[in-house]
Amino acid sequence: MDVDAPPGFGAPGDPNPPPPSPGSANPNPLEPAAPIGLGASLPPLSPKQGGKDPSIVWQHFIKLAGSDPQNPRSQCKYYKNQYKCYGKKNGTSGMLQHMKVCKKWPFPRDDKQKTLSFQAKREGESGSNVLVVANYSEERIRLALARMIIIDELPFKFVERQGFQEFMKIVEPRFPIPHRTTIARACMKIYSSEVDILRRAFVGQRVCVTTDTWTSIQNLNYMVVTAHFIDGDWTYQKKILNFCPIANHKGDTIGRAVESCLLKWGIDRLFTITADNASSNDVAIDYVKKKTKERDSSILGGEFMHMRCCAHILNLIVQSGLKSIHESIAKVRNAVRYVRASPARFEKFQECVENEKIKAKCLLSLDVPTRWNSTYLMLDCALKFVRAFDRLEEEDGHYKLYFCELDGNGKKPIGPPNYLDWENVKTFVKFLGIFYEATLRFSGSLFVTSNTYFHELISIEDQLQQLCSVDGDPLLKSMAVEMKKKYDKYWGSVDNINLMLFVAIVLDPRYKLKYVKFWFREWYGKDKGDAMSSKVRDALKRLYVERVGQNGASSSSGSGASLSRDSMLSVGNASLSDRIKSYNNKFKQHLADEDSVESKSELDRYLLESSEDPDVEDFDILMWWKMNSSRYRVLSQIARDVLAIPVSTVASESAFSTGGRVLDSFRSSLSPNTVEALICTQNWLKDAKKKRPIKLRECMDNVEDMDGFEIDTGKYMFILFVVYINYLVICSMLTNHFILNGIVEIASVCPMPMEEDPSTVVLDDDE
Repeated sequence: MDVDAPPGFGAPGDPNPPPPSPGSANPNPLEPAAPIGLGASLPPLSPKQGGKDPSIVWQHFIKLAGSDPQNPRSQCKYYKNQYKCYGKKNGTSGMLQHMKVCKKWPFPRDDKQKTLSFQAKREGESGSNVLVVANYSEERIRLALARMIIIDELPFKFVERQGFQEFMKIVEPRFPIPHRTTIARACMKIYSSEVDILRRAFVGQRVCVTTDTWTSIQNLNYMVVTAHFIDGDWTYQKKILNFCPIANHKGDTIGRAVESCLLKWGIDRLFTITADNASSNDVAIDYVKKKTKERDSSILGGEFMHMRCCAHILNLIVQSGLKSIHESIAKVRNAVRYVRASPARFEKFQECVENEKIKAKCLLSLDVPTRWNSTYLMLDCALKFVRAFDRLEEEDGHYKLYFCELDGNGKKPIGPPNYLDWENVKTFVKFLGIFYEATLRFSGSLFVTSNTYFHELISIEDQLQQLCSVDGDPLLKSMAVEMKKKYDKYWGSVDNINLMLFVAIVLDPRYKLKYVKFWFREWYGKDKGDAMSSKVRDALKRLYVERVGQNGASSSSGSGASLSRDSMLSVGNASLSDRIKSYNNKFKQHLADEDSVESKSELDRYLLESSEDPDVEDFDILMWWKMNSSRYRVLSQIARDVLAIPVSTVASESAFSTGGRVLDSFRSSLSPNTVEALICTQNWLKDAKKKRPIKLRECMDNVEDMDGFEIDTGKYMFILFVVYINYLVICSMLTNHFILNGIVEIASVCPMPMEEDPSTVVLDDDE
C-alpha cells in the first residue's frame, strides 16, 4: 500500500534534514547517516518495469538479510522494530503505523502545531476571507467526514472508494482512512449530540408540527414529524423530529406515534398540528388533543390544534374543476406529445423555433394529466412556441398525419391547436397561474407562511367570483363553478377555517384587525362581517389572557401597583398639607393615565396604533417583531407562536427532495433507526443559508440548449428522460403523489443507457 508523504515530516520549509542526493550512499544501512523525512521530497527512483513505485517506508526500513524468502522481515532504522513485509500477505500498513509512533523518530513533528490559513467565503456571504487558526486533529477530521457523509447523502462505503482515498493521500496523508463501520458510528455520534442540542432548544418552547404518512412500493408505512418554531433570535426553524415505520395508516396508530415523538423530545407545549384532509388524521389529532389536554400541555385546550393543509385543499379545488378537461388543453398536449415522441421530431421543431427567432429558455415538457401544476407549466411553456407550432404544421407533413391516425384505443388524437385554442390556453394559464403561485407560497418551508394565507384567500375568492359571473366560454365557466363549490366547502365560512390563520394577519403590523374587518364586510356585509371579525379578536384576546396568566401578571399593571404602595408608605408621616398636595398629584396622574393609551393592554395599544406601510417591499415581519418585542413583551410571544404555524405539510415532504431519494438502494438496506438518524441529522446540519425554496420555473428554464449536444440518439433521449424525471420529481413536492404513469409513458420512448438497475423505494401517499 503506497502512501504519499504528509506535510510536516521533513517537507520543504520544515526544520527536517534534507534528503540525501541521488548519488550518495550510506555504507551502514542500519545507521541513519542521511535520514529522509516522511514528508521530504524524495530522490527519483528507477521505476520497475510493469510495477509500482517503492513505498516511502523503504526510506526508513531495511529488509533483513538472511530471513526466510517466503516470510521476509524488515527492521526500523531507528527503533529496531521488526515487521513482516511479504507483499502479498502483509504489505506496508504495519510499518506506516510504526512510523507515526516511533519513539526514536529523528525528525521533529508536532500534531499540536497550529497553522494560519484563510477560510474562503461561502456562497452568498459578504466580506473578505477569514483568517483561521487550525491544527491537525484526527477526531475533528473524522467527524467532518461523517458530516459530509450525512449532508451529501453518501453511502458509508464512500470512504473505501479509490478516488476518495487517493484524494486524502494528497490532502492529509497522516489521517488514517476509517472503515465504513467506524464512519457509521461517527454519524450516530453526531446524531446523538445534535439530539441533545435540539432537546435543550425545546425547553419552554411552543412548537407547531406537520406530519404526513406514505406507503412504499414494498408496502411499508412511514411517518414523518417535523417541528416548526421561531427561536429566541426570531429565526424561523424547521426540524425533522421523526422518520419511522408505522404499522398502518389508522388514526389511532398515527396519533400514538405523534404522541410518542412529542414525549421523546420533551415537547410539552404543542400549538398546532398541520395535516392533510384524510379522515385518519382527524382521528389522530383528536387523540393527541385529548392526551395533551390531560397533561395540560396544550394551548387553549387544543381548540385550534387541527390545521388543515392549505396546499392539499387547493389541489382538491383545482382538480374538481379539471375533471372535464378542456378540448384546447387536449390539443396542445397532443401537439407536445408529437414533438417529444422522437429526436427527429424534436430536431425539426427546434428548426422551426430558430426560424421564428424565438428566444425562450424553457424546455417543452409533457404534463402528467393527473397533476394540474404540471399541466399549467406545459401550457405556459407551449405558449412561448405558438409560432413554432404553426410553422411545424406548414412544413412537417407528418405533423398533420399524426392527428389523422388511430391511437391504441381506436380514436384519433384531437388537434392540432388553432388560433382559438391558443387563446383559450392563454385564459387557462392566467387562471391556473393564480393557484400555482398560491401553492408555491403555501408550500414555503423556510419562511413564515401563516400571514400570507388571508391574501391568497382573497385573491382566489375574487377570481372565482369573476369567472362564475362572466359570460363567455361555457366550459371555463362550468369549471369555475365546480371549483367554487369545492372552495365553499372548505373555505366558504369562517367556521370551517382555523381562526389562527386570521389571527396571523392581525399580527402582521401592516394590516392588523382593520384589514380583516374590511374584507369580512366586503364578503358578508356589515353585520355578519363584524360578527366574524369579533370572533377573530376574541381568539387573539384569549391567547393574550392565557399568556399573561402564564407570565404571572400583565406587564402594564404590575409595576404601577408597586409604585402606588411605595408612594403610600412614603407619605405616611408627612404633614396634612403635604399629603393633600400628594393626593392632588396622584389624581392628576390618574387623569393623565386614563386618557393615555399607555393604560391600555399591549393588545389594545397594538390594535390602536397606526399600521405599517403595506407597500414596503421585502418587509420582514420577524425583524419587526424582534425590534418591537420590548414594547410588546406579551404580544411578541404570541406572535412567535402564531407566525410559526405552517399552512402546508409540504414542508415535511420537501425535506426528502424526491420520493425515490429518501430510501434508495443504500438507505433501504439500513435499519430504521439508522435511516431516521441520517435523515434527521441531514436536516439539522444543512446550513440554513444554503437552503433555498425550490423554484420550478428556474429549474425548467436553466436546462441547457439541446442544440449544443452532439450525442447519439440513445444518449440524447436518455438526457431528455433525466430532465423529465427531474421535472416530475420537483412537481411531486407540491402534492403527495409521485405519479408513475408519466414515467412509464416517457420511459417507453426513451432508451436508457444504464449498466444496472438502481433499485429505489418510491414513497406514495396513502389517501
